[in-house]
Amino acid sequence: MNIRNSLRAATLACAACIWGNAAAAGQLADVQIYDRAQNRHLPVHWHAGRAYVAGNPGNEYQITLRNRAGGDLLAVVSVDGVNVVSGETASPEQGGYVLGGHAQYEIRGWRKSLSRTAAFYFTRLPDSYAARTGRAENAGVIGVAVFRRKPPVPPPSVGVLRERQDAADSAGAPAAKRSQAASEAERTGSRLDSAQMRPPAAEPGLGTGHGRREVSIVRQVEFERATSEPEETITIYYDSARNLVARGVIAAPPLARPEPRPFPGRFVPDPPRG
Repeated sequence: MNIRNSLRAATLACAACIWGNAAAAGQLADVQIYDRAQNRHLPVHWHAGRAYVAGNPGNEYQITLRNRAGGDLLAVVSVDGVNVVSGETASPEQGGYVLGGHAQYEIRGWRKSLSRTAAFYFTRLPDSYAARTGRAENAGVIGVAVFRRKPPVPPPSVGVLRERQDAADSAGAPAAKRSQAASEAERTGSRLDSAQMRPPAAEPGLGTGHGRREVSIVRQVEFERATSEPEETITIYYDSARNLVARGVIAAPPLARPEPRPFPGRFVPDPPRG
């Protein structure tokens, strides 16, 4: 991709706000979903090779990106098949966020300008931004396409400055680092044991709403991609906990059974007729 195409992509540069490990890990970047109402990172449930999180309708959330590489990365981010920066039907060729080496950034909403966003929140499908703009078919998935920066020739003497997000506006805390054994245990534990569990009936699916306006300051920078295709794509699916249980992604809780009583009555009633 040449410089002119990269400029047309109108990528946004942002600095790190907090450090931490994300649950959905790639080779170049990690992705984590943070529930802002519950003040916690949502655990990732692995099922059939896919990553899932359970969203609570009405809760605002943010997407935390962490650059695991030493150099700049471009992250093109989609929610429900919609580019979070431009609002276009998402494609990897579009613009996104530029993160410096080992930096982390929180994307809290749909970008409305270089200084404001409209908050993400989990909501029933008809209220989602994708459904309200006639694109509900891809609701329930978050994607991040990652590109490296092409090495400049000759290298610039001055690096590109990045706008730092106001620390007072930042939210969330780093998640605890998970070991490989813990990840495997989570994968195993998420399988539905039909002999002991009974999944509830599914309900209408979730999407992401277009919420309140917030301050989020960024600036545009040039970014020439090293490759025309993403070097990796990280995908996280989401739905309500009830639906994920019904689909077998999350194990259902044991059925509640009242304790039997040895003397529940006084006399022997007649059995029902027929």
